[in-house]
Amino acid sequence: MAKNSGTYKLNPKTLLYEAEKISWGSRFAWSLGFFLSSLLLSFLYFWIYASVLGFELPKTLLLKKKNADWTARIEVLNRKLDRSEAALEGFRMRDDEIYRNIFGMNEIAPEVRNAGFGGVNRYAYLDVVGDKSLLKRTAMRLDVLTKKAYVQSKSFDDIESMARKAGDMASCIPAIPPFNPDKNRFRLSSPFGFRSDPMSGMTRFHSGYDFAMKPGNPVYTTGDGVVETVKYELGGYGNSVTIDHGFGYKTRYAHMKMIYVVEGMKIKRGECIGESGNSGKSTGPHLHYEVIYRGNHVNPMNYLDMDMSPEEYSSMVGKVSQNSQAVLGNGRFNGGK
Repeated sequence: MAKNSGTYKLNPKTLLYEAEKISWGSRFAWSLGFFLSSLLLSFLYFWIYASVLGFELPKTLLLKKKNADWTARIEVLNRKLDRSEAALEGFRMRDDEIYRNIFGMNEIAPEVRNAGFGGVNRYAYLDVVGDKSLLKRTAMRLDVLTKKAYVQSKSFDDIESMARKAGDMASCIPAIPPFNPDKNRFRLSSPFGFRSDPMSGMTRFHSGYDFAMKPGNPVYTTGDGVVETVKYELGGYGNSVTIDHGFGYKTRYAHMKMIYVVEGMKIKRGECIGESGNSGKSTGPHLHYEVIYRGNHVNPMNYLDMDMSPEEYSSMVGKVSQNSQAVLGNGRFNGGK
């Protein structure tokens, strides 16, 4: 039998190998030494593997793989957000430049469309990843697009409501001359645009059309609306009426002799609102007529049908004159109540 030191020991008296008894202390010391040696060798192995050879630990590789997987998913989400953002921008352009323009509605202010989320920090749970992380930027972008989509949806609701009133819109837009277009009774004395001011001789912008005519010529409203202002001034427009037609349109009738309406009165197209005159800053008897669209003066000739025959015009205003008299008696001066 071969000698196995540490397990069996030769007894010189009997000349036999006998099992050697090892104390618990020796066993513990030997086990501890083996454990520490293994730990040291393992540490040395991983140090050489990671620091000297430049390899990454298996757990690090696993975490990087998971991170790459989620990064790819977030990038796919961002590409979808790109498409959604482009579609939303198309909706915005059509909304502001077409739909709202048709119905005389003001554009939605950029600060409203692009408003963020105020108050508490909505992204506190993402502070650990840093402000420039892809995850946090994507979360913020998704919230902004959600807010923009909500604003756009509400805008379309408003447009739908306005579209249902399209029939009313046709009768509200100023579309007829403010007087009987009998060419023997008026002449165009000053057009819309820049001109030499008849008082000062300086070049100034003329915000409407001047129609020279004798004082006392009936003046009619050019569309349905509500009398917004009635003014009696010594200078400027003199005696004037401003009518709000809705849908972004207003009209002004100035330098009048007499005014038959009051503020808040509801009127129909073709109703007589007064008589032409020579009041205010005027060099001769005439009617000054303006069309204001969404706060800007526009050329009235783009709206007036000056080709109407005097007979056709008289027939039209005649149909509303009877109703006009009835309305005066029924209290339209009090807002149609």
